[in-house]
Amino acid sequence: MDLVKSHLMYAVREEVEVLKEQIKELIERNSQLEQENSLLKTLASPEQMAQFQAQTQTGSPPTSTQPPAQAPTLPPAQPSHNSGPSA
Repeated sequence: MDLVKSHLMYAVREEVEVLKEQIKELIERNSQLEQENSLLKTLASPEQMAQFQAQTQTGSPPTSTQPPAQAPTLPPAQPSHNSGPSA
């Protein structure tokens, strides 16, 4: 009975250490994200902030806030010709 108890206690201690490490990593990640969020809030224009707040209130997914002139342009679509096996 003591052997079973000691094995269980060892397993629990091991799991606690793993969870403590995960908590530490999550706290660090949360701190980084909070700093990034704060920076983004300071860099966002009032119009962007108003649009974001409106989206969060309605629950709609965020849309691109870049003007169309700054959006990357894609080359015109070329017709696809199956001239060989694709990799």
